Amino acid sequence: MQNVYNEVNTLDKKCLTKYFLSQDILMEHAALSIYNHIISKFISSKNILIVCGSGNNGADGLVLARLLNEKYNVQVYLSSPIKSDIAKIQEKRAISVGINFIEKIDTQYDVVVDCLFGSGLNKPLDEKYINIITQMNNIKAYKIACDLPSGINIKGQISNVCFKADTTITMGAYKICLFSDLAKDYIGNILKANLGISNELYEENSNYKLLEFSDLKLPIRDKKDTNKGSFGHLAVVLGNKKGAGLISSNTALVFGVGLITAITNDDDLPYSIMYNTKLPSNTTSIAIGMGLGDIFDKSILDTNLPILFDADILYNEIILEHLNKDNIVLTPHPKEFCALLKLTNISDISINELQNNRFLYLEKFCLKYPNIVVLLKGANVLIQQNKNLYINPLGSSKLSFGGSGDILSGLISSLMAQGYSSLESTIQGSLVHTIASNNYKGNDYSLNVNDLIEQIKIL
Repeated sequence: MQNVYNEVNTLDKKCLTKYFLSQDILMEHAALSIYNHIISKFISSKNILIVCGSGNNGADGLVLARLLNEKYNVQVYLSSPIKSDIAKIQEKRAISVGINFIEKIDTQYDVVVDCLFGSGLNKPLDEKYINIITQMNNIKAYKIACDLPSGINIKGQISNVCFKADTTITMGAYKICLFSDLAKDYIGNILKANLGISNELYEENSNYKLLEFSDLKLPIRDKKDTNKGSFGHLAVVLGNKKGAGLISSNTALVFGVGLITAITNDDDLPYSIMYNTKLPSNTTSIAIGMGLGDIFDKSILDTNLPILFDADILYNEIILEHLNKDNIVLTPHPKEFCALLKLTNISDISINELQNNRFLYLEKFCLKYPNIVVLLKGANVLIQQNKNLYINPLGSSKLSFGGSGDILSGLISSLMAQGYSSLESTIQGSLVHTIASNNYKGNDYSLNVNDLIEQIKIL
C-alpha cells in the first residue's frame, strides 16, 4: 500500500523548512523525472512539444525543455505570460540555452507534455484553454501530464475538456484527485516523481491508501488436520433471481469456504450447494441481497454474525437496523449508494452528483457509521471504514458484465465466513476480483462469470 493525500503542499513545505531544499531543487528533480521517462522511451532527435502555463507547473515544463534541448527538437508554447518568480527565472534559463518558443501549436510531434496547470486548476476552463487542450489532444503523439492532466481539478472533477495522457508523472506523492472515476480515462499510467528526497522522509502517514498487486494475500490452509468445518460455513440468501445468489455461492466455494448453504425453498440447486429454509446453527457468515427482490424472511438477519449486504437489500429500510453493528460490509454501486444516503438522511443526491464527489459522500457515510465497511463500486473501487480509505485502481472495463458484482460478493463473504475481519475480507476480495480479471487473456469485452471464476481458481 502507498500513501495518498488530499494535497502535498504541506509535504513540499517540509522539504523547504526541515530539509533545507529550495524550491529550485524540487523543480529540477520534478523535471528530471519527466526527462528520464522520455529518454527511456524515445531516441534523440524526436520532436517534443511542451505546453506551459504561467505558474509553477509551467516552470517545471521550462526546466524540462532545458534538460531535453540538446537531445531532442524541443518547442515550448506559453499559454500566457509567466507570472511566478521562480517561473520567470526558469524562463530566463530556457532562453539562455536557445529554447525554441513558438506562437502556434503545430500538429507534428512525437511527444506532447502538458504543463499547463498541474494540481493548480481551481476554476472551470475558459474558451482559450479549452481550445489549447483540444489542440493537444488532437495531436497523434505520446502524451505526458506533469503532476495532473490539465482539466482535472483538485477534487478530481472535470468541468468540460481534459488533457488525455498516456502517462501522468505526479510530483512527490499520490494525490486523491488522480483516483476519481472521472479521471480514470485521462490519467493513463501513473508514475511518482522523486523531488530530491526519499519517500520515507518526504511522505507522512495518511489515512488514505492506494492498493497494489503486492497487497494481495490469498487464503492460507497451513494445517493438515482439518475438515470442511474448519473453513467456515457461509449462508447465501437466495431471492427472486436465484442465479445471482448461486454465482456468489459458486465463487465462495472456489475461494476457500468449507461449506455453503443457500437459504431458499427451492431444492433445484447445484449438488455442491446445500439448501435450507432457515439459518444453519453452524453458520459463520451471511451474504444477502444478490437477486433478492423485496420478499425474504427478515428473521434471518436477527443475528450478530458477520453479514455482507449487496444489491436489492440496500434499498430496504431493514438495513438501518444493522448500521451500528460490527462485522457488516456493504457493497453498493453508485445508484445503490445514493439510495443508502437517502435512507440514512445523509443526503438526497443524483448519481451524477455522487460521481463528482465520491470521496466526500463516502466519507460522510462512514463517519456517521464508523463500524461499517463500505465498498463503493466504480472505475476505481473505494473501500472505507471510519476515516480509513483504501483505493483499488486495478479494475478495468473487463468487469462490466452481469454477475461481476455477485462474484465480488462471493469473494468477500467467503473470507468473512473463514474468520477474516470485515475490512480485510473486503480489501482482499476486491483485489482478487480485479487482479483475476486482469489475468484474463481474452478480449476486454468477452469476460464472463465462468471465465472470471476460472481465473480466481488459478491465482
